[in-house]
Order: sequence, then C-alpha cells, then structure tokens
Amino acid sequence: MSVRETARRQYTRLADTAAQQVSGLSVPKEGWIATIRKALGMSGAQLGRRAGVTKAAIYQAERNEPEGAITLKQMEKMAQALGCRFVYAIVPDERIADIVRRQAHKKVEALVQRASAHMALEKQSLSSDQTRADIERQTNELVRSMPPDFWETR
Repeated sequence: MSVRETARRQYTRLADTAAQQVSGLSVPKEGWIATIRKALGMSGAQLGRRAGVTKAAIYQAERNEPEGAITLKQMEKMAQALGCRFVYAIVPDERIADIVRRQAHKKVEALVQRASAHMALEKQSLSSDQTRADIERQTNELVRSMPPDFWETR
C-alpha cells in the first residue's frame, strides 16, 4: 500500500468518525450563542462584558449566527466568553467510501452510456445484465485507481 493510500485511509477514518460523533446534532433554531447564553441564565450585557463587546454586539451576533453571517473568529470569541469551546467541522452525510463509490459509479455510467450508444449503432450492444456487470467491474476499478480527474464533472 502506498503512502498516499495510507494517508487517504487515515483521512477517511477521521471524517467517518467525526460524522458518527455528531450524528443527530443540529443547530438550535436560535443558534448556539443564544441557546447557551440562555441555558446559563446569562444576560446579553453580561456576555458582552465577558467578551469585551457591547450588548448590542452580542444581540447582533445572535441575529447573525442563524443566518450564517457570523465569522468563525466571532464564534470562537463567544464560545470562550460563555465558558465553552467552539467546534467547527465539515462532516459527511454518509460514509466516505459511499461518496467515492457513488462518484465512480456516476462516471462509469456516463462512459458506458456513450459507448453503448456507439455500439448500438453498430449493432454490437451488450445485454442489460452484461452492461450492469461491466458497470460494476469498472466502478470497482475506478474506486481502486482514483485517477486525477476522478472528481471532475464532464
């Protein structure tokens, strides 16, 4: 196994583990800042003093967060002032292997459809069972090889 493949497997394990850890987690309707502040029984003015900003800045951050109009730096600052830690993550909705396999399958299907159209014109088309088997075989090969253009859409 190559160093590149070993590294990719480690990244895959990390991403899949992160996804499992946050499964079922969703952002509260009011956002995390307002939710945690209220859970702590802390006023906006008190959080503002702890964060070194005005009460108006706190309420602005609380309005901006659910809209996605807040920076990661602001979230980190609010989390610290709330006595919490800010966690930022991008996690897959499904296993990394499934995402890769779906991409490979999509690329192979497009390739096979183009080839099948040409073969049909020459009256050399494969049966649907042969086509499915060929797609499966090529999908497995593409997942293994992952060429440089694997994620390109054409």
